[in-house]
Amino acid sequence: MNDMHAAAKRCLDAADPAEKLRLTHATWQALEAGELAPDAAAPAPLPIGAPGRPARPVLVSARQVPQRGLGTPEGRAALVHAVAHIEFNAINLAWDAVYRFRGMPADYYHDWASCAHDEARHFTLLSERLAELGHAYGDFDAHNGLWEMAEKTAHRDTARMALVPRVLEARGLDVTPGMIERLTGAGDHRTVEILQLILREEVAHVAAGTRWFHWCCARDGIEPRATFIDMLRTYMGASLRGPFNRAARLQAGFDEAEMDALTALALTG
Repeated sequence: MNDMHAAAKRCLDAADPAEKLRLTHATWQALEAGELAPDAAAPAPLPIGAPGRPARPVLVSARQVPQRGLGTPEGRAALVHAVAHIEFNAINLAWDAVYRFRGMPADYYHDWASCAHDEARHFTLLSERLAELGHAYGDFDAHNGLWEMAEKTAHRDTARMALVPRVLEARGLDVTPGMIERLTGAGDHRTVEILQLILREEVAHVAAGTRWFHWCCARDGIEPRATFIDMLRTYMGASLRGPFNRAARLQAGFDEAEMDALTALALTG
């Protein structure tokens, strides 16, 4: 039987998108077939660095990414590219969660490998849509915010589960309905179909973050709601953005009191 952590690292390190997709699907299938398992004798994870990724897109600060309207094919392509970049990062985030954090239950590894498999499908759909719009992944500049948070939380699984799926990836639950509405108005029904699929499946991914954040808190004997808010203040400062898609977040495991606290924190900074 092969070591699951090593297989996750191969996926994480692959720089060519096509190879990363191939390895991701093959690794997920091997895990489902019972051909992969954690190896207690495996080397400890290496310090986190940049994941495997192509030379393009050029990574710039979030403020330098141009804002384009959706009234033109170029603007719609830029939006699809931005979402594709998020999904590409999400593949890496899921595999890093498998590679980096050791001694977790089997269901934890299954959940994040499943997420990587889903994110790879999403990236494929978006790449195909980009091609239909006359573009390819890498044609527009992008930012590195998701992976920067992965680096900040590499030292602690509780922080990773709190801040990557439940904050940064959950932001997709908040903003995607607005994208869908604007694209519907622009008549881009094909992109709308893809985003509707992604939105449905991302609820489950954020829910996995909630589930394992709560598991980590129970393991460590800490109260999850207060811990989450404290981590938001520590890592996000005044940068937490609303409004929030309350219904989708409740589906993803947030509770009403937590949503009230998030709303207050976003308003007050």
